[in-house]
Amino acid sequence: MSTSTNRQMILIGLTGNIASGKSEVAKMLAERGATIIDADELAREAVRPETQALRDIVKRWGTEVIKQDGSLDREALRRIVFADQSELDALNRIVHPGVTRMRDREVALAKERGDPIVVCVIPLLFERNLVDEFDAIVLVDAPRPVRLERLVTTRGLEETEAMNMIAAQMPAELKQARADYCIENDGSLDDLERDVDALWSSLQRNSDEKVSDVRTVASDLRAAHRDLRHVESQVSFS
Repeated sequence: MSTSTNRQMILIGLTGNIASGKSEVAKMLAERGATIIDADELAREAVRPETQALRDIVKRWGTEVIKQDGSLDREALRRIVFADQSELDALNRIVHPGVTRMRDREVALAKERGDPIVVCVIPLLFERNLVDEFDAIVLVDAPRPVRLERLVTTRGLEETEAMNMIAAQMPAELKQARADYCIENDGSLDDLERDVDALWSSLQRNSDEKVSDVRTVASDLRAAHRDLRHVESQVSFS
């Protein structure tokens, strides 16, 4: 019997609103040994030239969202869909089925390999009601003004466009109540590394113990977060 059939895989949903820093957290988790399945990367694959999804996009929005080389002009399409929720919903209906199929395939392959900790990065995890598909949910968050500044200064977006992108997503406050672990990414890179270390230690412990009860995983994640914040409060008042 192969090793993969004997090993318990923990499937984690990693999410966060735009410019919260979830990609950086995913990178740190990958450096620690997690298998990362990124919905944004799958979405790019889903709309490659000659795909049905790209043809459907052109049918709805025309060739003005296509570059000269035949690939999708993501910036042009973004300006359209984030200005109108109905247009964004239409885009999601076109792209998400293919992304879901590819994600399911990657998860199955990871399980066959015996990967112990698999993290699916899904920006719209809560909006698409995918919580129950995962053993635990990690939310990366940052204050709205911080995220707005990141979009404008780091990504070079116009403030109006950045505000439209932020407004198109569910408020983080609603997501926090349903997340098992929340990383507040409003400090330094060292702060973020420390939070990811705490998360990774908890995930490793549950993987090593082959925990299959979602409540046990979530409890350990929340306990690690409380312990970390307790230490931070002691340091801040010392």
